[in-house]
Amino acid sequence: MMRKVMKIEANGDRFVSSLKLRVAAYCRVSTDNDDQLLSLEAQKQHYEKIIRDNPEWEFAGLYCDEGISGTKKENREGLLRLLRDCEKHKIDFIITKSISRFARNTADCLEIVRRLSELGIFIYFEKENINTHSMDSELLLSVLSSLAENESVSISQNNKWGVKRRFQNGTFKLSSPPYGYIYCNGTIVPHPEEAAVVKRIFAEILTGRGTHAVAEGLNADGINPARGKKWTASAVRGILENEKYVGDSLFQKTYTDDNFIRHYNHGEEEMYYIKDHHEAIISREDFEAAKRILAQRSREKGIEKGTGKYLNRYAFSGRIICGECGSVFKRRIHMANKPGQYVAWCCSKHIASKTKDCSMVYIRDDRIKEAFVLMMNKLYSNHNIILKPLVEAMKEQDASGSYAKIREIDAKIEENAERAQILVSFLTKGYLDPVLFNKQNNELKAETARLREQRAALAASSAGGLSALSEAEALLKYLSKEGGIIEEFDEFLFERFVEGITVFSPAEIGFRMKCGLVLKERIER
Repeated sequence: MMRKVMKIEANGDRFVSSLKLRVAAYCRVSTDNDDQLLSLEAQKQHYEKIIRDNPEWEFAGLYCDEGISGTKKENREGLLRLLRDCEKHKIDFIITKSISRFARNTADCLEIVRRLSELGIFIYFEKENINTHSMDSELLLSVLSSLAENESVSISQNNKWGVKRRFQNGTFKLSSPPYGYIYCNGTIVPHPEEAAVVKRIFAEILTGRGTHAVAEGLNADGINPARGKKWTASAVRGILENEKYVGDSLFQKTYTDDNFIRHYNHGEEEMYYIKDHHEAIISREDFEAAKRILAQRSREKGIEKGTGKYLNRYAFSGRIICGECGSVFKRRIHMANKPGQYVAWCCSKHIASKTKDCSMVYIRDDRIKEAFVLMMNKLYSNHNIILKPLVEAMKEQDASGSYAKIREIDAKIEENAERAQILVSFLTKGYLDPVLFNKQNNELKAETARLREQRAALAASSAGGLSALSEAEALLKYLSKEGGIIEEFDEFLFERFVEGITVFSPAEIGFRMKCGLVLKERIER
């Protein structure tokens, strides 16, 4: 097979080859605002015209990323797809606007350049007039990549500075209001129906009910939580511990380091607490009383916040299944009251039969948690590759159209909630007569109740597939909007997205996700 030979003219503007090159273009903008999206469209048109107008080039496609940070290649689906197609030998040459658009990380940029060079594929950076076909330019490429990386860090620092300024002057806008609130005129205000649920939770805790009992009562009454299908004890506890329900806001609970990795803030960065930031749902007296009750119950059970003991006690109970015999794993303490004591989970049949009926040996609690952290971080880094196609495939399989109908009903219910909030606002400002308010508000409540009945009937008629789709969509939304790299086991995330765990062997477990996926991870003994 004849090798493709590319000649670069002296002016650097024109490429000539003995055979037609299959040329692709890569475009990216870092935000999804209208101006940037127009810039992306302009880039697409520009490069497609350049490629198609060159008689010695064959158009091999456009690869784009929009509204995505360029600091990590793992977050860029278009770039990853381009690299996969290069490995499949579908592309001979790539053109792109600049190094800063292609990669803002020196290591990533050089890794990609070398990887493609080994495949005989080269890149032309238009702004810098660099063609990687000449490896003499690698030093220049490295320098420019470093500048691009510094630019990214500078932009990140500027953004952080702007956010901190908004923290300090109290103008920072929450990315998403907590359960019980909605946005209205730039601030969060109580959502009438959800605020009533929050008040109920606090009231029941103050009467002596536990978080599990409160969650069961909410589920029995058909009340939907902010995420998922059912309330859990941890979700109830999260509401009881959230300062926003007394009208305050604590900012910078997490932070991003210089390597663009997000962490929980345990004092590494400043935090900002603003009292009376917005309208309260719960009085400070009730909030403090509920906090004292939770603290007392924790002390009675020997649970210390932040130690992980609470997680050890409740996280996996009844959720770990033996892959050999199907029995449930039980929690046990190994080397009790001795140096090196640790928590382990053991197959109940293995224990009862003294290994005769099942040979599956124990697995350590801390190894399961490490595997969960690794699995969630893999999902976060690859959610566009793993979950996005899964959600789309599930939607296509929804032949009855139940998914679309339920989404329409959800949108209508949300619209009714917003209209109810507007009515309340008009009433409090004296713009609306109380009689007219009651009439319109009752009509909205009746319509919302009817819509909820329709939704429940649709969900029941296609419960299995629709539930899996809803869970897959919720997981994708969390990972793309709220999620990040986690460093330690998070009970809320486990309960929210994991149905259970199957132990295939002492060295391999599988997390059975609520969306239907089974994600296997290796564990150490």
